[in-house]
Amino acid sequence: MNYKERLLSRRITSQLRHFPVVIINGARQVGKSTMLKHLFPKAEHIVFDSVVDVGNAKQDPELFLRNRGTPLILDEIQYVPELVPSIKRQVDQRKEKGLYILTGSQQWSVMKTASESLAGRASFVDLEGFCLSEITEQSTENHWLKRYLEDPASFAQTKQKRLDSEVGIFEQLWRGFLPDANSFELEWLPEYFQGYLRTYIERDVRLLGEVADWGQFSRFVRISSALSAQEINHSQLGREIGITPQTAQRWLSMLRATYQWFEIPAFHGNTLKRISSKPKGYFGDTGMASHLQMISSPEVLSGHPLAGSFFETAVVTEIRKLSKTLPVPPALYHWRSHGGAEVDLLMERDRIWYPIEVKMHTRPGKKDAGGIHAFRESYPNLTVAPGLVICPCEEIQPLSNHVHAIPWDLI
Repeated sequence: MNYKERLLSRRITSQLRHFPVVIINGARQVGKSTMLKHLFPKAEHIVFDSVVDVGNAKQDPELFLRNRGTPLILDEIQYVPELVPSIKRQVDQRKEKGLYILTGSQQWSVMKTASESLAGRASFVDLEGFCLSEITEQSTENHWLKRYLEDPASFAQTKQKRLDSEVGIFEQLWRGFLPDANSFELEWLPEYFQGYLRTYIERDVRLLGEVADWGQFSRFVRISSALSAQEINHSQLGREIGITPQTAQRWLSMLRATYQWFEIPAFHGNTLKRISSKPKGYFGDTGMASHLQMISSPEVLSGHPLAGSFFETAVVTEIRKLSKTLPVPPALYHWRSHGGAEVDLLMERDRIWYPIEVKMHTRPGKKDAGGIHAFRESYPNLTVAPGLVICPCEEIQPLSNHVHAIPWDLI
């Protein structure tokens, strides 16, 4: 399989020139190790394991580090918490840049300790699965989101190019965005996802040690995938499988900690009592979500009730990925009034609000811009940029004076 260049590559190599430590977090199999081997082919690369004490790192972390050169890549550092204090001491003694690159696939315990211990000494990166431009090998730092944020008034008035992809929208959603999933033949993908799920539960989740009934937790993961792109109700989620709201909240935290779930907070503005305060939750990868819902093919997904939710999940995740390439990423929110008006995604940067709706329509209409207009009317004192409706349409088209529909696959 040919290596596909990652949008965050330049940022990571630059960080290593300016910081002693770079910490890269991300879900299992998002390509952390592959990327680092490509970027730093001469660096020693050590992968830790939950069972084997590689190089006696747990027993004697100081000796382990002293006997190795730098830069040193330490993969899955969560399995060796004993190394973190020794890394801090090495950094403080040597006072050099580019010493260590740490990776991890969960946010709790070790990674939290590393973040606190190495504050001011480390730079942090969250790596997710491929974005669309990485899959098609047409990635550019001057991507459509960057152009929209810099000049929203002229963005939709300017001709924009679409990615050249051989994969249709439903196949892409069914495959998902994990690097390996985009290299498998379709018939083998169910086995890939089954192996991923088994490894995830047996290694990542068990490391957290917060589950008494693993069968119940597996059902919880399956139900969570069906609730992607919805507001989160812990009580309802718990009732589905007979657990308390507190347990549902704790288990969702575990999914977040292992990068299988993320949430977008609600925008409150100045009308707190009139606006929903529930965050919106998203499953991390649409391919895994399709597998958990036992959707057997892209053709089945095309007529499935969850197709729209999975499309919104893919678009919001894509925007998150592109945002992380920017020096100052926008803050992300969603908005929903008790009257039913909603905006799927609100981006805020430099006190400007950028509203985005996601619709699974090939022919969007004026009504698809209704939520964006309702937001503008509700907050006349905010600076609101021209809004976008992102959908699987063929070209950019105006829906109103302040809203344009754009294809989901712009470069």
